[in-house]
Amino acid sequence: MTTAGQTTGPAPGKQTWQGIGERLRRRAAVVAGAALVAAPLAACGAFGDDSGPPTLTWYINPDAGGQAEIASRCTDEADGAYTIDTSLLPRDATSQREQLVRRLASNDSSIDLMSIDPPFIPEFAEAGFLAPVPEELAESSTEDIVESAQEGAMWDDELVTVPFWANTQLLWYRKSAVEDAGLDLEEPVTWQQVLEAARESGSTVAVQGTLAESLTVWANALIESAGGEILPDPDVDPEDLDVQLDTEAGRLAATIMREVTEDSEIAGSAVTTADEDASNVLFMGDSGGFMVNYPFVYAAVRATLDAAKEAGDQEGARAAQEQLDDIGWGIYPRTVEGEEAAPPYGGINLGVGAFSEHVDLSYDAIACIVTEENQAYYFVSNGNPPAKNAAYDDEEVRELYPMAPVIRESLDLAAPRPQTPYYSEVSGGLQRIWHPTTALDPEVDPAEAEDLITAVLRKEALL
Repeated sequence: MTTAGQTTGPAPGKQTWQGIGERLRRRAAVVAGAALVAAPLAACGAFGDDSGPPTLTWYINPDAGGQAEIASRCTDEADGAYTIDTSLLPRDATSQREQLVRRLASNDSSIDLMSIDPPFIPEFAEAGFLAPVPEELAESSTEDIVESAQEGAMWDDELVTVPFWANTQLLWYRKSAVEDAGLDLEEPVTWQQVLEAARESGSTVAVQGTLAESLTVWANALIESAGGEILPDPDVDPEDLDVQLDTEAGRLAATIMREVTEDSEIAGSAVTTADEDASNVLFMGDSGGFMVNYPFVYAAVRATLDAAKEAGDQEGARAAQEQLDDIGWGIYPRTVEGEEAAPPYGGINLGVGAFSEHVDLSYDAIACIVTEENQAYYFVSNGNPPAKNAAYDDEEVRELYPMAPVIRESLDLAAPRPQTPYYSEVSGGLQRIWHPTTALDPEVDPAEAEDLITAVLRKEALL
């Protein structure tokens, strides 16, 4: 997933390792058989090894050093039972998936723990790449967690990963830019109201319009907020998947995406390549008014303030404090007036590789990593919200992130992207047809994307 809570991915043509149909089922069978062969070999390799405690390798997504710090803390708490080393995955979510799948498909035993973006969990589970979660940990790790985090950690009605942190997008706004727009942002608002307020105030609406996973994130949130689902029944065979984009909800989502982005004075001239970072730059600029984005944006301004203070830069600190004081927040915009929004859900879950030689110790390490204290620390230090509800009540969390209650509320409303082993085909097909959003045709493109995805799943077309 993700740096600072972002969910991005490359062009859909790079879905190299995603299996479809019989190929995925064959791979699962090969994986299962290889695990049986590998088990005694692993045992032989570990037998008589007196070189010290085992080293567990945790494959992590890029962050600001928080996962490495937690690994160090849990190594200390292990009291010699194991040490945890971290290995850095690529920046974007799809490349992270590709690297992990390549290694796991080769029965790589070096993958003990891994940070996994939620949309790819069904694929990993279906292929037999995840060691089963111990029952006791499954119970303890899902006590008092936000609803979307538990939903996103499961496949086939079973918890197959452990929630670590959960992410969602809020509606951010610049108080100074919208004070004369006549919009009450203390109450839920619609996308249409946001657009009208931007026009009234002469400000921008920053969104993620680039050809990447973030485009699917936006489309899915709009469709779910309109009462639709891209895949109403995602756990059937690929040829039987009922893709629903050519629906009222799908056409409304396409309409909103085009209306928001077709006017460069509203969305910015670079909206078709704008990711989460670029959106934040537009939002914090002179014309900034509104933005949908993850909580890292607040952490970024706070980090600038802290750095200026540490350097003794009084002018820089004053400017950063003014920016921080000017930022407001609320629940993600509604697609339909009177209907609650279904904001994006993301984050990171933790899995243990099926071929790890230290499955039990890896799950012991995960139990340490996901404690309430570590989740609160990770939010404070890296801006990534906890999966556990209680962590939002941490005193330092509330002090540094005054919007923490809104984030928790958003996560309870949030809807995961389609949970299917064929997610890459679904997301890649949507991106191919719906980009650029500036030229979306609501009467044509939802049907075209639906047809393309269906054909790919039935092996009648390729991405």
